[in-house]
Amino acid sequence: MKKTSDDLLIGQIGSGGRGGHLGRLAHRPGRGARVVACCDSNPAALAQNRTDFGADIFTTSDYRDLLGRDLDAVIIATPDFLHEEHALAALARGLAVFLEKPMALTLAGCDRILRAAQQHRARLYVGHNMRHMPFVRKMKALIDDGAIGEVKACWVRHFVGHGIDFYYRDWHAERLYVNGLLLQKAAHDIDIIHWLCGGYSRLVNALGGLTLAADLPGRLPATRGPRRLTQADIDYTRFPPTKNRRLNAHIDVEDISTMQMRLENGVFATYAQCMFTPDYWRNYTVIGTAGRLENFGNGERGTEVRVWTQRHQGYPARADATHRIPVARGTHGGADPKLIDEFVRFARDGGATDTSPLAARESVAAGCAATDSLRHGGLPKKIPAPTPAAQRWFAAQP
Repeated sequence: MKKTSDDLLIGQIGSGGRGGHLGRLAHRPGRGARVVACCDSNPAALAQNRTDFGADIFTTSDYRDLLGRDLDAVIIATPDFLHEEHALAALARGLAVFLEKPMALTLAGCDRILRAAQQHRARLYVGHNMRHMPFVRKMKALIDDGAIGEVKACWVRHFVGHGIDFYYRDWHAERLYVNGLLLQKAAHDIDIIHWLCGGYSRLVNALGGLTLAADLPGRLPATRGPRRLTQADIDYTRFPPTKNRRLNAHIDVEDISTMQMRLENGVFATYAQCMFTPDYWRNYTVIGTAGRLENFGNGERGTEVRVWTQRHQGYPARADATHRIPVARGTHGGADPKLIDEFVRFARDGGATDTSPLAARESVAAGCAATDSLRHGGLPKKIPAPTPAAQRWFAAQP
C-alpha cells in the first residue's frame, strides 16, 4: 500500500492510557497522519479522545465497528490477552498495524499473527520501544563497531521497583490474562538481549516463584473478568513493599524470576527480574572477546555507558571509556516519539525499521518457554525458529 493522500487515517483499538498517549503522538493533521476513530471499553477514555482529536471523530466500544471505517492504519494498545484477536482482525482488512508488545500470550498466537500479515500482505509493526532508547542505541553502536570484540555473554538485571504496586492490582496478576511476567514485562529485555547479541534464543531454562505478593493481606474483592488498574490504587512512594494492600483478589504470577538463554550464535545470556526492589531500572552488561560494556541509568540525567578494555584488579570505578547519554525529550527515555515516527513512515511508505515482527515473535517465544520451564522445575526448553517462509517474507516486507 503506497499512501498517496495527504494524511494517513489512523484508528485506535484501546485508546485510553498508553493507547491515548500513542495516539496523541501519531495525531498530526496536515503533517502526515491523523487519528479519526477510537475504540475503548471505558467511556471516559472516549471522552478524552474527543477532546484530543476533535469532537467529530468516530468513537465506539466495539472494535469491529471501528474496523469497518475508512482507515489506512490502526494502533492496537489493548491488554495483552486481546492482542491476538485484535491484530488478526485488523490484518485481515489489510491495514498497517501497530501492535503493542507482547504480540500474543503464546508462540502459536504470534505465528498466527505472522501468517495473517503474510496472507493479507499487511504491514505489521510491533511496539518494542526500547530499541529507540538512546542508551540502548549507544550500546548497540559500540558493539557493532567492535568496541568489545565478539560478544560472548550478556547479563541483565531488572529492578522493578513498582512491580507490586502496578502488576499485582489488576489482570497482570493472573496467568489467565498475562501468562507470566517473563513474557509481559521481560519481552522488552529479551528483545534487547537478542538485538545487542545478534541472535535469538534457541534453548532456555528458568527458576522463580511467588515469594511476597500472594502473602499480603487486604485483597480487593473478586470481579467477573479482568480487573482494570486505576491510578487511585497506585502510590509509588510506598515502601517497603510489605505495606501494600488492595491487591488483586487472585494472584498466581511469579514475583521473582531468573532465566538463562543460549542463543543460536553461541552467546549465553541471563535475565533476572524482581518485582519489589526499592529502585526501578535495567542494567545490561555485555561481555566480548576484547572487553565489556555496561549501562548505568536508563536515560535519566547522569546516564552513562561505560566500557572496559584493559585489565583491572578489583572493581574499576573508572572505566576505560565513558559515554554520557544526553536526556532525550519524550516518554520512555525519548523512545516513544521515535517509535511512532517510524511506524507512521512505515505505514505510509514501507521500508526498513529498527523493530521487527520476527524479533517480537522471538521475544515471546523465549519468554513463554522460560515461563514453562520455571513452572516445571527449571527444565530446559527448546525454541523453534519461525518458518523459512515467514523469515523470507518479513525480510523483504515492502
